[in-house]
Amino acid sequence: MEKIYDKEKVSACIAGSKHHVVLGLLDVGFYLIKYEKGELVSSPFQKEILFQIVEEGSINIYFIRDDGTRYSLSNGAAGYFLGEMDIFYPKSNNIYVEAAENLTCIAFSVEKHRETLLANNKFLELICYSLSAKMGAMTTIEAAPASLTERVMSYMKYKCQDGTLKGIEQAAFHLHCSARHLQRILNQCEADGLVRKLGKGTYRLEKF
Repeated sequence: MEKIYDKEKVSACIAGSKHHVVLGLLDVGFYLIKYEKGELVSSPFQKEILFQIVEEGSINIYFIRDDGTRYSLSNGAAGYFLGEMDIFYPKSNNIYVEAAENLTCIAFSVEKHRETLLANNKFLELICYSLSAKMGAMTTIEAAPASLTERVMSYMKYKCQDGTLKGIEQAAFHLHCSARHLQRILNQCEADGLVRKLGKGTYRLEKF
């Protein structure tokens, strides 16, 4: 991830945005963020609450249940909004956004500018349109079928801090499997080079 604060580059990106008319009315400290393919653009681990607008590239958005089951929520390209709900409600603990390819976003802090955003009717109109479209898309959501091994990998990547699973019994409870079954899977994943054993009952993803 790379943050860009160069005023000329930021202004040029805003001028080329499909939302440039409304963005030009906001004084919210815009900057750019570049992501590489596969990087998380937004996750529950993200400390700063950001509003981001995709300008180049595309994203995949999905929901991860506590048992590692993954639901595809949406995908987006240029003009797609991220962070609308964070203006009104606390950040979701289960939604992840990943760069499907190299990505450039216009960004600004939600926490620093919440009152400014809520006072701008044109901006709120855009938010309402975006959220309505997303709600319509969510009516067709289905859970992606996954093996227990795939769910273990998702659980470690998205539910474990720094991709590190600590405690076989607790993890098995969340994954709805026996501790013995989970241990067999972790042993195989270790043999395949997918995880590394750090200690008793502690494993870390190698490609987190």
